[in-house]
Amino acid sequence: MRFRHRAAAGFATLLLPLSGLVALATPAQAATSATATYAKTQDWGSGFEGKWTVKNTGTTTINSWTVEWDFPSGTKVTSAWDATVTNSGDHWTAKNLGWNGTLAPGASVSFGFNGSGSGSPSGCKLNGGSCDGGSVPGDEAPSAPGTPTASNVTDTSVKLSWSAATDDKGIKNYDVLRDGAKVATVTGTSYTDSGLTKGTDYSYTVQARDTADQTGPVSGAVKVRTTGQTEEPPPGDKVKLGYFTEWGVYGRNYHVKNLVTSGSAAKITHINYAFGNVVNGQCKLDDSYAATDKAYTADQSVSGQADTWDQPLRGNFNQLRQLKAKYPHIKVLYSFGGWTYSGGFGQAAQNPAAFAKSCKAVVEDPRWADVFDGIDIDWEYPNACGLTCDTSGPAAFKNLSQALRAEFGNDYLVTAAITADGSNGGKIDAADYGGAAQYLDWYNVMTYDYFGAWDKAGPTNPHSPLTSFPGIPKEGFNSAAAIAKLKAKGVPASKLLLGIGFYGRGWTGVTQSAPGGTATGPATGTYEAGIEDYKVLKNSCPATGTFAGTAYAHCGNNWWSYDTPSTIGGKMSWAKSQGLGGAFFWEFSGDTTNGELVSAIDSGLR
Repeated sequence: MRFRHRAAAGFATLLLPLSGLVALATPAQAATSATATYAKTQDWGSGFEGKWTVKNTGTTTINSWTVEWDFPSGTKVTSAWDATVTNSGDHWTAKNLGWNGTLAPGASVSFGFNGSGSGSPSGCKLNGGSCDGGSVPGDEAPSAPGTPTASNVTDTSVKLSWSAATDDKGIKNYDVLRDGAKVATVTGTSYTDSGLTKGTDYSYTVQARDTADQTGPVSGAVKVRTTGQTEEPPPGDKVKLGYFTEWGVYGRNYHVKNLVTSGSAAKITHINYAFGNVVNGQCKLDDSYAATDKAYTADQSVSGQADTWDQPLRGNFNQLRQLKAKYPHIKVLYSFGGWTYSGGFGQAAQNPAAFAKSCKAVVEDPRWADVFDGIDIDWEYPNACGLTCDTSGPAAFKNLSQALRAEFGNDYLVTAAITADGSNGGKIDAADYGGAAQYLDWYNVMTYDYFGAWDKAGPTNPHSPLTSFPGIPKEGFNSAAAIAKLKAKGVPASKLLLGIGFYGRGWTGVTQSAPGGTATGPATGTYEAGIEDYKVLKNSCPATGTFAGTAYAHCGNNWWSYDTPSTIGGKMSWAKSQGLGGAFFWEFSGDTTNGELVSAIDSGLR
């Protein structure tokens, strides 16, 4: 993909000189000690900002923490971050979130809150212990139970059994988690879950709780599919794939549930989750807050259930898990790389087997292994230049693809997003895409971003032309040329997906309505100059014509090119005539709230 927009995850806290420090200690770990310090980091008269810092000063790991304190009457917490804060009258309790409860020796973690009133905390406790920061013997967190096994699976129920966890003071009970959300608490080592939907995939894990109410790590996951058939038919036999961006949950405010409310989920077959990073030749989770920890309220979530503070998986991954339960035909692939994160592929190509192993470890992480059905590699570009220039050689991409297939096997999808440069001696010619195709399920051919306002003076031409046209600035820069070249290199047509951009590219300073005009620079865009979502352009600058299979629009002194439902219909007809495997698009949030463009792809490929 050519572009990405990100916002930093988490919360910002203004750090001012510390005051009102209170030290605490914990008995919750055997032969360890800990402190907690409080600081009023900001005061604006009617309210203030406070921060607690918990530090493990002992020699053994702390697995969870709870800070308690009392405020005088009239002082209270109004909002909090990086901890779950509750109260009973003037007594306040803060518990760790799923991602920040474990503290190795010497490690620390902070959480903050906004408050009203002017009081300071007193009566401090950390994990129920005294506040002197000393070494106190106490409980260790329980171990993980055994991975559950499933039996007696019916249309609407399943019996789960697991081996017991261990704890120095004894196990109190077990939380049973379905798709990351707690559905029951039981004292034994088995549970029958009922009220399920027939023909639906579920994932179950178990978490032990000891007599001190400490929770241990989550067990491995077991996947269960209830018997019976779903009533929802899959949307045709062609691949209809959309990219969901990890960072879209910030400024764009686009979430997995939007796929449901727009009607798009019922009309697609696959989702590429973008992007995992490639660092030092290894696959890596990028934004863990957005992916695994962002909490959703009931009205924001796909399932209609609110996330809980102690839930082992939240964020986009849990929402995708819920989406797959609701729409069992959808497959999700984890996409690594992209325009920004392709710099690590060169090092990965030096040891393809190690790279593939690292990728599988991320995709199959037991916390979310049931979410992903495959991996997508978005290397921009092998043995060619993108954001940086790669010199891995023409065989590198094939070798990487072969290693991924060997590591993932045939039960996973393995795909790649690739260049659509059909020029002679261009990017398609720089790598062995024909040889690599045998190891991949399909290619997402990025047939867009051919022309744009990086050429500030123009000429104004469609960024996603289906065919060549008179005066084209560079031969081979069109979809038909790219598809033809890939076929000539031995890639089966059924392994080629045509790319659609859910956005336009535009110039300003343009007086000519027809394509081919001059310009003075990029037109203004919401997130980046020269680019804008379809959902905005369809109203702000409606299409005035069609050229080379793509719409264009001239409004004021701006000129834009973008695909509409009509031009997408034409491109889908062409894709079918070429025997292509389907189409993909970048990316969901550019579409309208009722999914106009996804609907056009769906109907055009039927």
